[in-house]
Amino acid sequence: MQSLRRLQDFEVQDRRVLMRVDFNVPLDKKTGAISDDRRIRATLPTIQWLVKGGAKVILMSHLGRPNGQVVEQLSMRLISIRLGELLGCPVMYAADCVGESAEAVVAALAPGEVLLLENLRFHPEEEANDPLFAKRLASLGDLYVDDAFGTAHRAHASTEGVAHFLPSCAGFLMAKEVEYLSKALENPTKPFLAITGGAKVRDKLKLLGNLMDQVDGMLIGGGMAYTFLKAQGLEIGTSICEGGLLEEARRILAAAKDKGVELLLPVDLVVASGLEHGSPYETVTVERIPVEMGGVDIGPQTRAIFADRIRQAKTVVWNGPVGVFEIPPFDAGTRAVAEALASLTAPGRAASDATTIVGGGDTAAAVEKFGLAERMSHVSTGGGASLEFLEGRALPGVEILKG
Repeated sequence: MQSLRRLQDFEVQDRRVLMRVDFNVPLDKKTGAISDDRRIRATLPTIQWLVKGGAKVILMSHLGRPNGQVVEQLSMRLISIRLGELLGCPVMYAADCVGESAEAVVAALAPGEVLLLENLRFHPEEEANDPLFAKRLASLGDLYVDDAFGTAHRAHASTEGVAHFLPSCAGFLMAKEVEYLSKALENPTKPFLAITGGAKVRDKLKLLGNLMDQVDGMLIGGGMAYTFLKAQGLEIGTSICEGGLLEEARRILAAAKDKGVELLLPVDLVVASGLEHGSPYETVTVERIPVEMGGVDIGPQTRAIFADRIRQAKTVVWNGPVGVFEIPPFDAGTRAVAEALASLTAPGRAASDATTIVGGGDTAAAVEKFGLAERMSHVSTGGGASLEFLEGRALPGVEILKG
């Protein structure tokens, strides 16, 4: 693919660098505190490089879905404090992202200092990609750096519009995301294995279709597996199922057979009568799912089969947990997949042995929960963006940085 413009090719000393980051981090519903700062930490290399280079760093992000209204609980003030802790230096905060208050703080910035603007989505013009709003944002900087891969699939004022008014390039995180995902699609080391999970087949149809011509094998688990099992004529009890997609599931199964792609579904499952702690559960083969119970995880036989296929692979892309990993003991299957992936880059094995790419969102949260994120070649910060990239779609926030 055409390469992205690189930050290293631009002079940043004494320049105002307007940088789009993705600080849309989860907040604790009770306390409002940051419950996972992974997205903030992921941007640190780019921010630190700019600080060291003497840039005046102006960060902009959204948080939550305020729908164009000012929502105090979604202010970036709390994020600026946490970022300062991670950087080890104060981070200034502007009470707005455009207008006099933002302009005044930007004007006072010295080289090497960092500023975080207020929530972009407090303005409806952000998501509308309003050119005038984009121009107002652009007026705050001399160079635009996009390090927010998690929002690259959205053509918003701060992700696409600003780049029409300023010299622009990719930050280190953006470049890394595109590099890993592009290699998986365009030049993967074989055998190439895709693991898909999550709740819905509908969300993964384009992904399965695009990867079908690339991969040597596919492992399907999670809620989406039950639609495939139902399509094969099996009774699935109270397991989730997209009845309107049974024919599509059969088409995918047939396409895999025609293309010589090994497509594996669970052979056994953990089923439960509910998702509450203490709900009765048992392990059954896929042919013996009780009518009053539903699947919540892949079973031990399936875990062993999936782990065996993973250990044979040289490139693995994983998008979607294979069970209800948030609720033990229904996290065993997702943990087994994560551990098998981690074994590919275990100490004693060459770093080039295998490339393991974890899609963002719930899959990234799972490997983080299990303490295995550092053992993956790449954990994407963008759930929706990584999914659309792997589907073969052009992402507006990436396309505008090419050349």
